[in-house]
Amino acid sequence: MKEEITLRKATEQDLDRIVEMLADDVLGSKRECYQHPLPSSYTEAFKAITSDPNNELIVACYANEVIGVQQITFTPYITHQGGWRATIEGVRTSSSVRGKGVGTKLIEWAIQRAKARGCHLIQLTTDKKRDDALRFYEHLGFSATHEGLKMKL
Repeated sequence: MKEEITLRKATEQDLDRIVEMLADDVLGSKRECYQHPLPSSYTEAFKAITSDPNNELIVACYANEVIGVQQITFTPYITHQGGWRATIEGVRTSSSVRGKGVGTKLIEWAIQRAKARGCHLIQLTTDKKRDDALRFYEHLGFSATHEGLKMKL
């Protein structure tokens, strides 16, 4: 990639591209609804995220094109002496740039942002069916130290 990848907070104009990337894989295609116009639930979620000072929706751009996205949430906890944690969610890169360092740049940015916010821990989950993602996160220093559980409602 000749030009530098830049990261910035997402704008509502990025929402269509963000949902397109979220839907562009085997798992995402089953749970996202990428259509025109987008369902209003995406806009409502975007507004809730961007109005919350403990949430950041970040996009990676290359030559003015959005090629990656992640959400980072900062949460205070009573445990760890009232420490803060950062949680990374919804990491996606455009299929056209996978393997070219975009995901690494996003995650490294999130780690630095968590440190700047005084977090003592950064965490994420990945679907057990995403073997490549698991290897990617482990390569960046994450460890599977806990068993995560979820319940669909």
